[in-house]
Amino acid sequence: MNFNLPFIPGRPEKPRSSGLTMVMDKGLSLRQAEDLCEVASEYTDFVKLGFGTGLLTPNLKEKISLYKAAGIRPYFGGTLFEAFVARNMFDDYRKFIAESGVETAEVSDGVLPIEHGKKCQYITDLARDFEVFSEVGTKLRGKEISNAEWVSWMKSELEAGAWKVIAEARESGNMGIYQEDGSANSQLIMDIKKEINTEHILWEAPLKSQQVWFIKLLGANVNLGNISETEVIPLETLRRGLRGDTLLSFLP
Repeated sequence: MNFNLPFIPGRPEKPRSSGLTMVMDKGLSLRQAEDLCEVASEYTDFVKLGFGTGLLTPNLKEKISLYKAAGIRPYFGGTLFEAFVARNMFDDYRKFIAESGVETAEVSDGVLPIEHGKKCQYITDLARDFEVFSEVGTKLRGKEISNAEWVSWMKSELEAGAWKVIAEARESGNMGIYQEDGSANSQLIMDIKKEINTEHILWEAPLKSQQVWFIKLLGANVNLGNISETEVIPLETLRRGLRGDTLLSFLP
């Protein structure tokens, strides 16, 4: 803070386990990654190298080292995990992420059908060596998951060893926990909230309206993901009541 303004919500110091911001890197250059670290490393906890970009990113290890030096934890998107598993190459996946220098892994089944018990076994296996995010939800339009299944799967994946579960929304923000128009599936989210400590959930929220909705529901230190690299400080102003959408939310 450049001025000690009163009635600003407190934020845990890094490394934190609540109030997480996960940024989506969909192919930033090293210079762009440096810019992100320069202006927003204090507010960025994780950077996800989205989908399968980890196999195509030039200077991969240099970028990973850059993020880690700035106190940001990089990791690969769950689609890359699915791409390896679809080829029966799980051991190669473990080796690849370890050799890349990341300390976090994401397990998902958003496209590839994986029996849920098997998915939980993958989580347990990876949790021996990595901090694990497991993603719940589908990327396939028309595939229905009941609210009870969302809750049950989140619980079992946390029990299997996931550090946090990610509530799927895609980078478009119109699937999973959201309706096609981007509005929150409030009944699903409330059903999840009733059963699971929301500190253990990272909600994908790429759109400002979604970030505002979750901050008003769960407070300044809600865990939010799939944030654009240009929206990190704007999100932080929402968390601190320094933007019109939340200006009155934290005043006495």
